[in-house]
Amino acid sequence: MLMKAVISKVGLILLAAVSSHSHAYEAEKITTGLNIPWGLAYVDEQSMLVTERQGVVKRVNLETGKHQTLFTPEGVWTEGQGGLLDVALSPFDTDFKSKKVYFTYSKDIEGEGATTLAQATYQNGRLTDWQDLFVSASRTDTGRHFGSRIAFDDNSLYFSIGDRGVRENGQDTLTHAGSILRLQPDGSVPADNPFINNSAILDEIWSYGHRNPQGLVYDSNSQQLWSIEHGPRGGDEINLIKRGANYGWPITSHGKEYWGPISVGDGKVKEGVEPPVKVYIPSIAPGSLVMYRGEKFPELNGKLLAGALKLTHINVVTINDAGKAIAEERIMAELGERIRDIEVTPKGDIYFSTDSGNLYRLKR
Repeated sequence: MLMKAVISKVGLILLAAVSSHSHAYEAEKITTGLNIPWGLAYVDEQSMLVTERQGVVKRVNLETGKHQTLFTPEGVWTEGQGGLLDVALSPFDTDFKSKKVYFTYSKDIEGEGATTLAQATYQNGRLTDWQDLFVSASRTDTGRHFGSRIAFDDNSLYFSIGDRGVRENGQDTLTHAGSILRLQPDGSVPADNPFINNSAILDEIWSYGHRNPQGLVYDSNSQQLWSIEHGPRGGDEINLIKRGANYGWPITSHGKEYWGPISVGDGKVKEGVEPPVKVYIPSIAPGSLVMYRGEKFPELNGKLLAGALKLTHINVVTINDAGKAIAEERIMAELGERIRDIEVTPKGDIYFSTDSGNLYRLKR
């Protein structure tokens, strides 16, 4: 029995070693010198659009690594965690000569920041026609919890907004703070939004009770919307976002107060509150989320990839057919970098940015 146990243990060690070796990844540095590259949008084999949080849109040449400033929008409120945030190419374009590009940023309104959705046109290496599509009712003078990621389904746009550092906003449905919004591509309200006829809840809200969702992705294969958000001290969450659902913040939480070992909220679960699919204790401090669908890394196909800021890695989560998180893997931890955004190209390449100003491509 002892010999069988030893053989079995050795077998497991060898199996783990083979598994680790077969999934060994490398980070190919594309460029450096960016200033907190918050958002990435792949344009073509030569071009990546990058938002720097200080308020600059840049284009990175993916072949040479050179980057140039394309545009500096006015009115960006660069306080605390605020600034120029996400960037995403429109999937609704039919004009192949130019591309519509969406941005989120914290807009300066009388010295306060409001998470805002904007759009511009990218053509021939230039960014023009910048315009605000939707200025959210979320302004505060705090520099915390802006969200804010963009995702698309077949005909709508979603973007997330944090509670703006005011906990009560999570359950206050007369503010957009602490919510995920659903809009039409032009920034107007879809007629089938869940609260369209409810005067107690703003029309744009798709879900609420969020603390600071900095990752958002729609998976067209499963037709599911996923988010990842910061908890307080512990309690980061992956959530499967459902139409009209309440995700509990701050009445439910898996985290603790920053000032002591006291649980936040009334408990971890509550009737009428949608529970998280996965909870991180301790916090990884998530900065982004994608669902990988591609052939270049078949072992990642159908898995969620989240950039971790505090724990400096890419978090790989396996989701089963029932929508449950059943396994987790941590890659790129050896870089020791705060991984901010992850972008998957149509060909299945994976790029990611770090707060130290680097842009990498995942390889093995």
